[in-house]
Amino acid sequence: MAKVNKNEAELRQQNMVEAVSKTEEFFKKYGNLMYGCILGILIIALAILAYNRFILQPKKQQATDQMVRAERWFEAGEYELALNGDDNDPGLLDIIDQYGSKAPASVYMYTGVAKLQNGEYEEALNYLKKYKGSDPIMLARAQACMGDCYVEMKDYEAAISCFTKAAKTTDNALAAAYLLKAGIAAEAAGKPEQALSFYQEIKDLWANAPEAMEIDKYISRIQIAE
Repeated sequence: MAKVNKNEAELRQQNMVEAVSKTEEFFKKYGNLMYGCILGILIIALAILAYNRFILQPKKQQATDQMVRAERWFEAGEYELALNGDDNDPGLLDIIDQYGSKAPASVYMYTGVAKLQNGEYEEALNYLKKYKGSDPIMLARAQACMGDCYVEMKDYEAAISCFTKAAKTTDNALAAAYLLKAGIAAEAAGKPEQALSFYQEIKDLWANAPEAMEIDKYISRIQIAE
């Protein structure tokens, strides 16, 4: 029995020696390559950190700073100035051209709405579709503005889709405004039953919203027409 245990111990020791030998052989053969890969990964990681800290973040801050004046023009309803700027301050289009994705997401929202106000519906849609903000109120507004563009272009099916998305995106009384828009678009599309469902949803779910005060007028109009 002791002999068996001794043989097992020798065998384990031999296996350990072979394993160590193979490990040493592996590192001799591939050690430089492994160290090179590790060094390369570290260099890439440091380069990314440096890019974010010294290039990307300053660029984002510059774009944000330059949007201040354009936002004021936008809020004042001076859409041409908001879009194109003046001799002293850049407009939204200049900021998009210069900074692209480094600019705040809201630059696409403001540009799309300004284009909509100027009657440039196709261009407005292009910018609104690029808005990737995460704020549900802003996102819902962008979707509703896309619906407004489609209404002006008489693409009522697309408009209904945008308005209903906007209503689902925002979880407050603003949903009633978007549902009302969806109902009006549905009527324009010759779908009174669908319009009625939107109006009824306002009455049932958003009774305290301003749109609900006159919603019976819209409901009665469809019921009388039937």
